[in-house]
Amino acid sequence: MGLRHASVLIAAFVMTLAAHPLKTLDFYFIDVEGGQSTLIVTPAGESMLVDAGYGGFDGRDPGRVMAAANDAGLTQIDYLVTTHFHGDHVGGVPELSRRIPIRTFVDYGEPVENGFGARRLYDAYSLVRANGQYIRPRPGDRLPLKGLDVDVVSAGGALITKPLAHGGGANPACAALVRKENDETENPRSLGIRLRFGRFQFVDLGDLSNANLAALFCPDNLIGRVPLYLVTHHGNSDTNIPAVLAALHPRVAVMNNGITKGGSYDTFRELHTAAWLEDVWQLHRSQNTEENYADDRIANLDDTTGYAIKASASEDGSFTVTNMRTGETKRYKK
Repeated sequence: MGLRHASVLIAAFVMTLAAHPLKTLDFYFIDVEGGQSTLIVTPAGESMLVDAGYGGFDGRDPGRVMAAANDAGLTQIDYLVTTHFHGDHVGGVPELSRRIPIRTFVDYGEPVENGFGARRLYDAYSLVRANGQYIRPRPGDRLPLKGLDVDVVSAGGALITKPLAHGGGANPACAALVRKENDETENPRSLGIRLRFGRFQFVDLGDLSNANLAALFCPDNLIGRVPLYLVTHHGNSDTNIPAVLAALHPRVAVMNNGITKGGSYDTFRELHTAAWLEDVWQLHRSQNTEENYADDRIANLDDTTGYAIKASASEDGSFTVTNMRTGETKRYKK
């Protein structure tokens, strides 16, 4: 092949890449005022919504989910993963289902909390779930999204017992672990996932806490390191386990705290002392502590706005994070 011919081919290849940029794995960390709702859109165009925030409040949280879905160009939610049956995670599902089709529901079964409010919440959710397909995974199962691995690491109080790919190995930070028993709520039953897209990895453990949270990382780290970590249970103190943060060793953490919900002083202090953390992005400035990160890393400075944080990951492990309030984007190279 002549030099001129090769140059033409290279130029054509570059122009093709420019016209058709490589697709990213996108995350919208939606502000639901201290609850959870994270919309994930895959390079193949599939969508997975992890939780749907609160019900009520004049449809506030479903409206914010829809804003993210519209930004992503979605006409349906392919998978709705309900981490557990608390109102700040599942309450928004009925209203959301009236605004956009939900095809497949993923959860761990039935709640353990049986008070009137808890049962009414679950009954409203299960009526919606009956209209779609249903997956009830166990730890070790993989959700069927195209082009990436979504591994279930916890569900219904059960946990994986063998390391995932890229996991394994003793966790030295467990030597200082102070063990705490699980409470009797839905939190330690949370459905947690580790998502892998090429060299990029992400963990969302819902509100997993105390003994069950620690068991994934002590004495051995069953999940491995991840570049991007959604701080568990909104940054509450029952998930402030230094051995967990040391095991995951994230470059970037996102905290879905509210103004007063989540974001405990102890959790902020631990994040600030993690030397390997390049950034922490908050959905809200917290009134619980003076340890907030800089305003440009906070999506909402008070309770009058509902901006999201968006992350976009590439298969090579690089990713960006955007504060949707300011439009600022930071790139984290591979």
